[in-house]
Amino acid sequence: MSATVVRKKGSITIPAEIRKAAHLAEGDLVEVEMTAAGILLRPKKVIDATQAWFWEPTWQAREREADQDLAAGRFDRFESDDALTRALDERTKPLDADA
Repeated sequence: MSATVVRKKGSITIPAEIRKAAHLAEGDLVEVEMTAAGILLRPKKVIDATQAWFWEPTWQAREREADQDLAAGRFDRFESDDALTRALDERTKPLDADA
């Protein structure tokens, strides 16, 4: 357990090990609530509206899938942008009607 001092205007310093464990950085919001057990501080992470799509469950599932593919070596490496473009063109060509 850590102790801290209440300073002028009610300011307190959250000990470094607590800030690190809670992933708190300067400028982060913290909710303050009075409970039956005492004062509860709860980190309040705010997501920029322009980045909210990234944190949607569907997108996060795709991120995990991509991480798994990378870890398993399921990816292609291209030596140049042109090589990548050619490979994409090959994959998206319409099927030959005569085949």
